[in-house]
Amino acid sequence: MKILAIGDIVGHTGLKKFENEFNKLKNEIDFCIVNAENAADGFGLLEQQYNSLINAGVDVITMGDHTWGKKDIFKFINNNNIIRAANLSNQVPGKGYTVIEKNGKKICVISLIGRTFMSVLSNNPFECIDNVLNKVKADIYIVDFHAEATAEKIAMSRYIDGRVTILYGTHTHVQTADETISEKGTAYITDLGMTGPKNSVIGMDIETSFKRFVTSIPERYKLAEGDAKMNGCIFEINDENCRPINVKRIIIE
Repeated sequence: MKILAIGDIVGHTGLKKFENEFNKLKNEIDFCIVNAENAADGFGLLEQQYNSLINAGVDVITMGDHTWGKKDIFKFINNNNIIRAANLSNQVPGKGYTVIEKNGKKICVISLIGRTFMSVLSNNPFECIDNVLNKVKADIYIVDFHAEATAEKIAMSRYIDGRVTILYGTHTHVQTADETISEKGTAYITDLGMTGPKNSVIGMDIETSFKRFVTSIPERYKLAEGDAKMNGCIFEINDENCRPINVKRIIIE
């Protein structure tokens, strides 16, 4: 089984880039997960965009710190093919994990959000993942850890090493070059990267970013325009024992 995981989709150019490239790849992909929390002008996800991704063939959409960026989210957040962080308050709508059956395998996709340098109030992600793994039975476990700090992501990879099939990071929009498969059988990369405007500052307009950093005045971010790139990974899983056998980074410009 080949599982495609796509890093944060940013804006309409990111969506278009993903749909164009995925259409070329889908015949060799068995399962697809995308992080779409930045799809709506960099903040949130609209219903039309959600429908477009699902109609394109995406199996699961994960979110992050901008989950509630657009009010549209409340129309579809309780659907089985979209998840917000599992370590948020139990009082918020939506679910933190989902189980999808595909090609005779039960695939559990879990979303977590980090606490280091993050503005979202959340519960302990390490305790949360223990609880989820203890109660959910599946053949393949995939975790999207939406976090800022590299150390927090690496610590998580050590903590659940051998207990999940795939762990990847999202949020920083910069793809890391540390893809690996551990001896215990967990495929890992610190960050998938970004699918969005190439000539930008992590998807945002360059001149607007300059104003923020040079003057320290909180200029409102503006989505960058122009050509896009697509980042992500293809994880190949052994069908017999459900262990990862290969990780291939994707960089399409």
